[in-house]
Amino acid sequence: MMSRQKRIDINDWNAYTTVYGPVPSWRVGASLGIDPICETSICSFNCIYCQLGNIVEVTMKRREFIPTEKVIQDLEASRWREAEVVTFSGSGEPTLATNIKEINAGIKRITGLPTLLLTNGTLLHLKEVQDEVSDIDKIYFKLDAATPETFQRMNRPAPGVTFDNTLQGAKTFRKQYRGYFALQCMFTPANLKEAKALASIANEIAPDEIQLNTPKRPYPTSGWDLAARGSHTTQDYPAIQLQTISRQEADEIERLLGELTSASIVSVYQPD
Repeated sequence: MMSRQKRIDINDWNAYTTVYGPVPSWRVGASLGIDPICETSICSFNCIYCQLGNIVEVTMKRREFIPTEKVIQDLEASRWREAEVVTFSGSGEPTLATNIKEINAGIKRITGLPTLLLTNGTLLHLKEVQDEVSDIDKIYFKLDAATPETFQRMNRPAPGVTFDNTLQGAKTFRKQYRGYFALQCMFTPANLKEAKALASIANEIAPDEIQLNTPKRPYPTSGWDLAARGSHTTQDYPAIQLQTISRQEADEIERLLGELTSASIVSVYQPD
């Protein structure tokens, strides 16, 4: 079982891998995970439902966490040929890594597979970040809240991150991005009543797709654990199951989003 610790020392990197999976994803199939942080959990959000548990370092400070060469080495040693897509995710917000563009280029050169970025969008207002992620084939932007109050309650952002600035960054980036852009919306009892308002925001962003999700992955209670990166239905670390919305509630939200937006709607409750 993977030992639990607050931070991986640079001298221990060879004992860990920045690449994990492939893991089954209801959205994209067999997904090979790329973790450009892999040092501890580091994110500009500390979402109440995060599969990594309570984030160790909540920050907006960007830097290179893991050398590109290490990620490429791990990729070459991985089971990438079994994957359908290569996904930037892992131990926090991937756009905090300043070498994400280099890593993406290396992935494409080696695998030829499409790449996907899971992001909370807090850095998409930055021109350099827009340029760095523009070559990624698909981008899934987290949108859980329709009001600043719910944004603070559910996503618990780093100091200086605001609801309005995050949305404006998504809108600005969406206008110039030529890839596939989706909204990933996590519904819990905390934001269940905001579906109609979220649809209105979605229309302003104009995504290709809206993903209706609910927290089915467990929430670790013993701190950050690398194993949580790919956790789905089983885990070997202490965790709790979070409160989800029901199938009936999800179906109603799906119907509402379908009526109020022109985006394709996919739901975690849809049959495989």
